[in-house]
Amino acid sequence: MVTVVDAYNFLKDYSSRDQLAARGESMGEGDERTVVDLLIEQIEFCDVIVLNKTDLVNADEIRQLHSILGGLSPRARIEHSSFGQVPLGKIMETGLFNFEEAQQAPGWLKELRGEHVPESEEYGIRSFVYRARRPFNPQRLWHWLHSNWPGVVRSKGYFWIASRPAYCVNWSQAGAVTRHELAGYWWAATPKSYWPQDSESLAHINSRFSGEFGDRQQEIVIIGINMDKSALSAAFDQCLLTDSEMAMGMPGWRALPDPFPAWGAEREATPEAETAW
Repeated sequence: MVTVVDAYNFLKDYSSRDQLAARGESMGEGDERTVVDLLIEQIEFCDVIVLNKTDLVNADEIRQLHSILGGLSPRARIEHSSFGQVPLGKIMETGLFNFEEAQQAPGWLKELRGEHVPESEEYGIRSFVYRARRPFNPQRLWHWLHSNWPGVVRSKGYFWIASRPAYCVNWSQAGAVTRHELAGYWWAATPKSYWPQDSESLAHINSRFSGEFGDRQQEIVIIGINMDKSALSAAFDQCLLTDSEMAMGMPGWRALPDPFPAWGAEREATPEAETAW
């Protein structure tokens, strides 16, 4: 798959919050994607990126473009072009496409699996995974998720908040666009009658369990340019429940101020799910 990136406008678009509909590029009614969503879809799964209009940007901007693109799609080969001129041999019949590899290609997914990509550091790109077992305080996390994260260009993963302990929540951020939505229920909050019965699936589920929280955990990949890992990790740590908040227990957690909206078809955890806690 080949993706053409407009070098002259990419940095501006990547920091935009515009909806596709506002630019007349949506798929029709109900398409709520942003410009950044489209950019990510095109870049994270491609094999070749044609960076066009490179004659209109300077060396520092080229370096920044390589940092962002390399972080989003480490396996993609980047070709420079001006006026759309690029040798056909660079983009036709390259033999690079592999469906299974494409599914595993995004930089955030490689980092989550522990597959560090050292060549990306040439362009100042860094990445790490923030992990914790304690739940987040919903109000503190809300404020942090909606604040500025210096140097971060992409983050994605899962989290849980103390006020809704049954829910696994998906987090995704690219440029200026942030999203959080219900991913499903933690296995620890799911009655075992709903668990898969095959040994391979059960082994995977059990491998995710640890301590009193079961498989619940914070697991967020952070990709950025010259970012401060220690400061970012500390900011996430500040969102975790304190010892005194932990002592409140689940009944007290449910009463914590929670500014997050309802995620999809939320429902209260069943009594069976609560006993699985």
